[in-house]
Amino acid sequence: MNLIRNYRNWRAYRDTVNELGRLSNRQLADLGIVRDEIKTIARKAL
Repeated sequence: MNLIRNYRNWRAYRDTVNELGRLSNRQLADLGIVRDEIKTIARKAL
């Protein structure tokens, strides 16, 4: 079970990073995010 949970968390992290990474800097700014914060935000989303 732990392995499955870890895999799902990793996928959610990667999906979040990928989705935010596709946004332009202006779109990120509208959300109050700078590009350097994407990985940190993705980690907090779990």
